[in-house]
Amino acid sequence: MCLLRICRRFRLGWAPLVAGVSVSLLFAGCSRGDVEHGGDGGDEAAAGSHEITGEVVKVDAERGTLLVAHDEIPGFMPAMTMEFQVAPIDLKAAKEGQRIRATMYQTPEGFRLEKVWPLDPVAEKVVNDAAEALHRDTLTRGKTAYRAIGENLPDFALYNQDGELVQPARFRGKQLLINFIYTRCPDPHMCPLATTKMIQVQEAAKAAGITDLELISITLDPEFDTPAVLHAYAEARGIDTSNFSFLTGPEQAIKDLMAQLGVLAFEDGPLIKHTIATVLTDRNGRIIHREDGTKWDPQVFIERMRRAESSG
Repeated sequence: MCLLRICRRFRLGWAPLVAGVSVSLLFAGCSRGDVEHGGDGGDEAAAGSHEITGEVVKVDAERGTLLVAHDEIPGFMPAMTMEFQVAPIDLKAAKEGQRIRATMYQTPEGFRLEKVWPLDPVAEKVVNDAAEALHRDTLTRGKTAYRAIGENLPDFALYNQDGELVQPARFRGKQLLINFIYTRCPDPHMCPLATTKMIQVQEAAKAAGITDLELISITLDPEFDTPAVLHAYAEARGIDTSNFSFLTGPEQAIKDLMAQLGVLAFEDGPLIKHTIATVLTDRNGRIIHREDGTKWDPQVFIERMRRAESSG
């Protein structure tokens, strides 16, 4: 069935949270066989999956493998050093000496790692603590969780396409343009177009001499869109990531950010419906403009940025 797991996860009934927001819905499906990254082991492997942590000892590009000294897998395997097959995207992102967490599958060809994430205990605690605080804030705000123009951006902590910790404080003193996409979106008029519009804004801002702009795209599909997948997505499109970050992290944090920024994603049979929203904040993190859908003109945001610059 052509269905992303995100559909089930995001069926939350958030309509009351975004009353008055213009909604553009997408019917979208995907064929898992068409994607490069092993983000879903499939029915055959799912029964034999185990979560593992360990250190990359060697990256073997020729064999397409990682040699990993993994920790004990309770009830299954003691700590040892093993070779694992990985997808090309994960192989390219891996670094010797790097700690990782991943899902291990046993296949007829051997053992394979999927959903590979860099593992930094300090960063992970920051991300998890921020996710809990954001969720409490969403629950406390209730039906008023949606943040309108004039309110501040909610606090969060996520990982970028290089596996680095990213928090809003990093962008203080800069204007911030935010949207939500996912890398497997098949409709050229939705996520792919939203990314194109962000690139156009980035280029137009540079041409206009606007130097205090940062752009962020947050994935709607954190289960699949690991940092390595987001890195490959940006690289394949030739995106300048010097001021354009692609973020991923705990799915609850993604849900809460969607609720607070007025984005919906839910299941409709075998398809996904989701909304597109692009939000601009000023240098102090205050929301100053938003556009819903993908039909907006990049110059609209450029003019808003100029006004914000002139107002100090």
